[in-house]
Amino acid sequence: MAEITAVTFKPGGKVYYFAPGNGEYSVGMGVVVETARGVEYATVVIPKCEMADEKLVQPLKPILRIATQRDEETHRRNNERKGEAMETVKEKIAKYNLEMKLIDCEFAFDGSKAVFYYSAPQRVDFRELVKDLSSTFHLRIELRQVGIRDEIKLIGGIAPCGRECCCSSCMPEIKKVSIKMAKNQGLSLNPQKISGLCGRLMCCLGYENDYYAEAAKNVPKIGSDAISPDGRGMVVNVDMLKMTARLKIEDKAKDLITYRDYPVESLKFRRQKSDDSADDAEFEEELSKLEQAVAEQTEEKPEKGDEPQNRNKFKKKKFNKNRQEENSDGAQSAQNRETKPSDRQNKNKSNRFNRGNRPNKPKNGANGGGNNAE
Repeated sequence: MAEITAVTFKPGGKVYYFAPGNGEYSVGMGVVVETARGVEYATVVIPKCEMADEKLVQPLKPILRIATQRDEETHRRNNERKGEAMETVKEKIAKYNLEMKLIDCEFAFDGSKAVFYYSAPQRVDFRELVKDLSSTFHLRIELRQVGIRDEIKLIGGIAPCGRECCCSSCMPEIKKVSIKMAKNQGLSLNPQKISGLCGRLMCCLGYENDYYAEAAKNVPKIGSDAISPDGRGMVVNVDMLKMTARLKIEDKAKDLITYRDYPVESLKFRRQKSDDSADDAEFEEELSKLEQAVAEQTEEKPEKGDEPQNRNKFKKKKFNKNRQEENSDGAQSAQNRETKPSDRQNKNKSNRFNRGNRPNKPKNGANGGGNNAE
């Protein structure tokens, strides 16, 4: 275990741990600490506490001193310079016609460096802009591109719930949020209802995700079957806070449909990813009994009036079978009567050959007239 003091560099920002040393601190007190960027001004959020060594990055840097009146004045003056510096940088961006949106800026505690945060749809070549800003402020200039979620964290705003955005007020680190969290809580998947100012999924979806993920294992799934004290029904709605389920029960004998809410403890259903095989076996046994009872009630015996109909069906099938056999025999005989096209062509050729060798008959007037002349 190590003794630490937690501080933040911005309101609602990430919490950093430092070695407290021999000083006495209180919440909201200003201190001067040493970081990788140099000497910085910070605000105490946790005066002193003990934390496991596994959660810390050793070695812890010490707190240099409690902020003096001069340190407080320097910090206030740096904050007052932000407004004027932002206006100057916006004019320079318009001058060079760059596609970038300036979001925020901050000055180092010792006044040696200025950092400007911006967002852009693509990479921006700002080399000429940095040279111009360095000659204007006479400081070392850094430009850092941030994403849409970090942009809202820096700017802040009013969320759809009516309160200030969590990322800029009470969430030190932006955590990963997935659509599965919304499904676990039974929320509408309409993007307009589950998205924040940044256009991404709201950070608050992860606050109660652990509870809903565990509760989902102990309630029936919507659309599945469950057995209630009043009989078998289909689950149409589930309330994970009250741990109740609404069932749709159909009574086919009375032609009646009933909707009723039941406590989850009074239902028998197939559990989702459950390790308790005994409950699932009991549900399967109860379900098979109900299905068998319903099958016995709906089973109908054949009546006497149905026998002639069955006989007529058998006669009709036999008649159709005989009819098909007759059609097949007729088609086969017709095929035998037809001659092949090749045989027909050979017969025509032989007829033409015979007509060519046959002697021509004399005409009636030619031979008779010649004889008479002689």
